[in-house]
Amino acid sequence: MLTRSNYRVLNGDDPALYAHRAEWDRDAYWTSVQGKEALEGITPYAYIDSGWVYVEGIQIVEVAALDMPGAHNQQNLLLAIAAARLAQLDPETIAAAVADFPGVAHRLETIGTWHGVRFVNDSKATNYDAAEVGLTSVEAQAILIAGGSIKEGDDVAWMDAIADRAAYVLLIGMASEAFAQRLTEMGYSRYEYVETLERAVPRSAELAIELDAKTVLLSPACASFDQFTSFEERGDRFRELCRVQFDEV
Repeated sequence: MLTRSNYRVLNGDDPALYAHRAEWDRDAYWTSVQGKEALEGITPYAYIDSGWVYVEGIQIVEVAALDMPGAHNQQNLLLAIAAARLAQLDPETIAAAVADFPGVAHRLETIGTWHGVRFVNDSKATNYDAAEVGLTSVEAQAILIAGGSIKEGDDVAWMDAIADRAAYVLLIGMASEAFAQRLTEMGYSRYEYVETLERAVPRSAELAIELDAKTVLLSPACASFDQFTSFEERGDRFRELCRVQFDEV
C-alpha cells in the first residue's frame, strides 16, 4: 500500500517506521508529538511545539482543542492534520473541525466534569494492554474502575501503571477477586469491591473528592459479558450513571 500511495504520512515516533526512515525519507511526510527537532536527520512535516500543532512551521491549532487524552491521540491528531493540509484545507477550517470533534465513544471518551473531576469512558479497553494505555493517558492520580469478564494475558505492565498512577481502584464484575489478589501480590492495597457500575460511579465521585483525584476512569481490562452484552452497552451505562451523578447537588 505504501509503495502505491501518492502521499505517505508516517508516524515518526513509531520505532519500527523510524528504523526504516531511509527507505521513505525522500517521499514521506513525517509527524512527531515530540517537537520539530525530535527526529534525527528528519524535519517533521507536522509536529507539536509548546502545546500547538504546526505544519511546516504554520501554527494550526492548540493540542488542548482535542478533547481526547493520551499521546497516541495526539499522534492521531497530527496524522489527520497532515493529511488535511496535503488535501489543501486551510488552517482555520482544520482548527474548527478539531474543536468540534466530540471524540470517539468508549475510547477515552470524556463524559464531563463534576466538581473539577473528569469522568472518562474507556470501556473499549477490554484487555491489559489497552487498559494500560488508558491509565497512562489520563492525569495521575486517577480513580480507576476495572473488572468484568477476565481475559488471559500478561498484566504486569498494567499492574505497574496502577501502582504508579491510580489513587484507588474500584473492582466490578467477575474479575474482582482475581484482580484483588493480583493487586495484593503487587503490594497495592488501595482497592475495594463495588460489584457494579451503579455502585462504582457514586463511590468514585466520593473518593475523587476525598483523595483530590482529578480523573475517574472506567478502563476495565476485561470483556463485558458477565454483566453486559457488549463493551458499548457497558460504556453507555457508565455514561448514564455519570450524568445522574453530575445532576446531584
